[in-house]
Amino acid sequence: MHLQTDEQTIDDLRIFSKKEAPGIYDIYNQTHTRGGESALQEMFRRPLGSRELINKRSSLIGEFARSGARFPYSASLFDMAEKYLMHAEPGERRSPNAPVFGEKEIQNGVSSVIELVKITQLFLYSRELETVRSYADEKEEILLLLADPAFEPVLKDNSKGKLSYASVTAFDTLFRVREHAKIKKLLAYIFNLDVYLSVADVASKRNFVFPEALEKGKNELEIKGLYHPELKSPVSNDISLNAASPVLFLTGANMAGKSTFLRALSTAVYIAHMGFPVAAQYMRFPVMDGIFTTINLPDNLGIGASHFYAEVLRVKKMAEELHAGKSLFIIFDELFRGTNVKDAHEATVAVTNGFSQKVNSMFVISSHIVEAGEQLMQNPKIGFQYLPTRMNGHTPEYTYKLERGITEDRHGMIIINNEGILEILKNGLKNKAKQIPSNNKHSLA
Repeated sequence: MHLQTDEQTIDDLRIFSKKEAPGIYDIYNQTHTRGGESALQEMFRRPLGSRELINKRSSLIGEFARSGARFPYSASLFDMAEKYLMHAEPGERRSPNAPVFGEKEIQNGVSSVIELVKITQLFLYSRELETVRSYADEKEEILLLLADPAFEPVLKDNSKGKLSYASVTAFDTLFRVREHAKIKKLLAYIFNLDVYLSVADVASKRNFVFPEALEKGKNELEIKGLYHPELKSPVSNDISLNAASPVLFLTGANMAGKSTFLRALSTAVYIAHMGFPVAAQYMRFPVMDGIFTTINLPDNLGIGASHFYAEVLRVKKMAEELHAGKSLFIIFDELFRGTNVKDAHEATVAVTNGFSQKVNSMFVISSHIVEAGEQLMQNPKIGFQYLPTRMNGHTPEYTYKLERGITEDRHGMIIINNEGILEILKNGLKNKAKQIPSNNKHSLA
């Protein structure tokens, strides 16, 4: 059971790195192994859709964070074991370009696997792991696997790395042919352990909080001290949504921080469904069927679609999913920005009112159209907040702190005048245009 989402949402939230810019995944990726890295990536691709599984993983990682346990394998040991075990089995047809696996590599690989198995057994009985009660079931599964006769010669080995040629050959056949599936199964457990310890370390170092998942259908989202994890000096905000007020209508001038707040909120909801800690002080949320965001919606040139038509198709998709009875978390940043103000106004009011009737889902819609917000205030199921702008002389300054109500801040012409654009058009560039200091540490492009 998994949370439904799509590539548009994954791109909006910058879950994975793009064009050399790091993603949310990179914040949590402190893994030590290639397999752990792949397992973490799969978790990011497939957030959970079960309250039981979410809270179980959250408790597990939280206990690891408090235990002080560390990944017990050296990077060089695991690197050697991974390369050896991922190599084609003896006698298997190899690609002409595959590297030749020599006698020395096989000997080193065998020794590393033996050491890896022994370290695993020792770690399972370590004092640190005794405090991680949520790991008990997985720990028992690994111990049962190690009790299999396949691992008996490994655990009884006393050669301390000085294996005879005959022993190396026997262990190589054991590891890569006869019991290869069981060795790979053990590795999978270790890769998961790598993920748990990696995320636990991130939670401890960054003071992330572990959210509480509520049952599906209990529409109560509450977050305190929410911020975006990529910001160096973030401003935090509180937010709550529920069945009585499932829609938040957000206003604010350009550069006031709307898009950053929307990314922070949707990222927290996404990560919480993974059972991972989030950038906040407190969070509880209902398990949803899906999460969909529309923050950076591109034109679909392949079908000749304008930005507005792409928005319409996006809203249509959401409407179909909602009509099917799904509980969704939906965000639209500047809904219907691709059309004229009159159409955008009417469409924003109509669609937002329609969303408000779906009390088993939650919606956040940002807009520049203040008049639409004023009209929507007649609907008791819609809440209103804004990100203010304070004027310091002719220079706008932003608090990035949510306030209740609707703002009428419009500072587009002030910014244009501050940059001297009209002066440049009239008289040419004489002096360098004034620069408004952009507070990048509080906002994301």
